[in-house]
Amino acid sequence: MKTKRDGSRIVRRDGEPPERVADPYEFARKPKEPAQCPECRATFHGGRWTWVEAPPGAHEHLCPACHRVRDNAPAGYVTLTGPFLAEHLDEILHLVRNCESREKAEHPLERIIAIEHLPDRVLVTTTGTHLAREVAGKVHHAYQGELDLNYSEGENLVRATWRR
Repeated sequence: MKTKRDGSRIVRRDGEPPERVADPYEFARKPKEPAQCPECRATFHGGRWTWVEAPPGAHEHLCPACHRVRDNAPAGYVTLTGPFLAEHLDEILHLVRNCESREKAEHPLERIIAIEHLPDRVLVTTTGTHLAREVAGKVHHAYQGELDLNYSEGENLVRATWRR
């Protein structure tokens, strides 16, 4: 399902908002609380993942973000391309990393999996769709250009392409 950014709104071609789709990396049942991810040390308590320190005796449970990183199964793809990118690569990547830092501080499951430097573009993969949309939106807001958002029907996946 293809969407285009129109001002500050995201509009699908059929006029409907993007649907919430079941994510295979979300748990069928919540982990036993309190739980702590053995890799990133995020804590599951009160029904959500946070950066609060886990109490002694917390159960070990791999968080969905670490699971996606381990499987290299991104929920978001952000492609940055164009001649402007090459001229401003360092500052754009700095913006991307800052965006991740802010999101990750509040939402432990929103992280960058990888930043790949390809011959004519940079590909940023993320553990969540929200971070991918946020990164693409921040780059678009800061540097203008063109932004396309594509939501995969039946999957919890977003592909954003920014060019200038």
